[in-house]
Amino acid sequence: MTRVAVVHGPNLGRLGQREPAVYGAVTLDEVNQALISWGQAHDITVEAHQSNLEGSLIDVFEAGVGRLDGAVINPGALAHYGLALRDCIAALPYPVVEVHLTNVFQRERFRRRLVLAPVVAGQITGMGPLGYRLALEALLERLQGGWPRPSGENGQTEGGGRP
Repeated sequence: MTRVAVVHGPNLGRLGQREPAVYGAVTLDEVNQALISWGQAHDITVEAHQSNLEGSLIDVFEAGVGRLDGAVINPGALAHYGLALRDCIAALPYPVVEVHLTNVFQRERFRRRLVLAPVVAGQITGMGPLGYRLALEALLERLQGGWPRPSGENGQTEGGGRP
């Protein structure tokens, strides 16, 4: 059975309460339950984690080495400055897909700098909670060999990339 982690960063524990005009009314528990149910229907074990601490997110990824097949992350604001998280993801032996509920490119200028971009397998932005499921679908496709890998002899891009 395929095993993936869905990792939520800072402030995402308050989904449904925090700025609902921006992030919507769906709670993190509702997002996680939908993803776990989708996973069960597709023979995938989905484990969900949330932390407001960068180091705790890194611990989740590192603990997944040898146990996880892939991961999805919504890094929250860490997407813009989380260099330790970026370095962790660059060193993982499994692919990670980045998700943002909002279209970060239509928001404040500082949100357009995404430090994880060079080391994740792909990104989905602006699709609301649906983005998580799309990320899981893309990750599953990648794990099944249907998603083209980055060019290069070892399958890695200059910025890291994921095999």
